[in-house]
Amino acid sequence: MLKAVLFDLDDTLVDQEGASRAALLDWLPELGLDLDDPEEQVAAWHAVSEEVYARYQRREITFLEQRRSRVREFLGADTTDDEADELFSGYLTRYERAWRAFDDAVPALRTVRDAGLVVALLTNGDATHQGRKLDRTGLAEHLDVVVASDDLPAGKPDPRAYAATCEILGLAPGDVLMVGNDVEKDFQGALDAGLGAVLLDRADRHPEVADRIRGLGELSLGG
Repeated sequence: MLKAVLFDLDDTLVDQEGASRAALLDWLPELGLDLDDPEEQVAAWHAVSEEVYARYQRREITFLEQRRSRVREFLGADTTDDEADELFSGYLTRYERAWRAFDDAVPALRTVRDAGLVVALLTNGDATHQGRKLDRTGLAEHLDVVVASDDLPAGKPDPRAYAATCEILGLAPGDVLMVGNDVEKDFQGALDAGLGAVLLDRADRHPEVADRIRGLGELSLGG
């Protein structure tokens, strides 16, 4: 019996990809980088960020270290920690300013709560950073439980992340539905851990997945 819906945060409730892209394009001139092919720079930043953030999720480096590594690898520069922190702050300020919740996020959270279900969040990230994101986007008040992976034994898609979250909720995995945009982390990871799962596929990239929706307004809470 469904008792809780567990949402992902980045690119599910908040347009993280859009915020990152806008921040990077505004940050590049400050770095003196070539803007002839900005999309190539965006792709490079995304690739570096994904690789480095995965190391953070595996507990190989800290949250602060992943920020420094992203700057160093993207710029190909051997900077000191202080220099890397200062450089990253130029991106971070712009990134935080660009945070926006998707238009369908709050209505979906309200629908789940109105159905008498627990509205929860499981995010692969730093609790303080993600908490600030929830506050600034107005999402925090619509969530009953917030779980960040830095408080868990591992991040998604590790089964331990889902098991620990269900324990926090006080629910069996089969009573929880995960909704997120990442096939591996949010969809398959949840299924492997015994939860129900729905893939949010806004860009229609995964037609092979049967249990998917194109927007949060399509989320069904029926049996």
